[in-house]
Amino acid sequence: MEKMKVLILNGSPKTNGNTMVSVNEMVKVFREEGVETEVVHVGNRDIRGCVSCGSCRNSGKCVFDDAVNELAPKFEEADGLIVASPVYYASANATLIACLDRLFYSTGFDKTMKVGASVVVARRGGCSATYDELNKYFTISGMPVASSQYWNSVHGNEPGQAEQDAEGLQTMRTLARNMTFLMKSIELGKEKYGLPKKEEHLWTHFIR
Repeated sequence: MEKMKVLILNGSPKTNGNTMVSVNEMVKVFREEGVETEVVHVGNRDIRGCVSCGSCRNSGKCVFDDAVNELAPKFEEADGLIVASPVYYASANATLIACLDRLFYSTGFDKTMKVGASVVVARRGGCSATYDELNKYFTISGMPVASSQYWNSVHGNEPGQAEQDAEGLQTMRTLARNMTFLMKSIELGKEKYGLPKKEEHLWTHFIR
């Protein structure tokens, strides 16, 4: 079995904030498990939203040649994708959402059975809403979602305070181990059974 690869998107505008504390906790476990990781900091990048131009349908890439097109081949190569975000008004960082909208929409490669996981960080509330928001990118793309011992959230306000959230950090470590197991199990399953059969997509519209 080839070495597993996980792409991690840090959606925080702070390079070394509490979101990065959470990411680093997972990276340590992935390293122990022999999984290659790449962390890309997107939360402080200049990434605009999708304008629904449809150009990517013909070109296979987004018309705005920025971080999204840089991430596309990394995403295609990866066995798993983790998106991590601070919570703003019970939602993810808008820059990260703009990135994910365009990344998932503009890439035509098959994402089936790549493993996804979302991680959210907040002072107090809004974690579960943000967690649900981010997971929707995976579940519309045929990507299994890795779980942990609790929803994948860590708490902290000032930079570094997340290091005091013992349960949150344990949740991150458990997530990394479970994600590793799931990726390896899927790879073995693909070798023995192949990918699930796909039907031609049926489009149902509600305007008559």
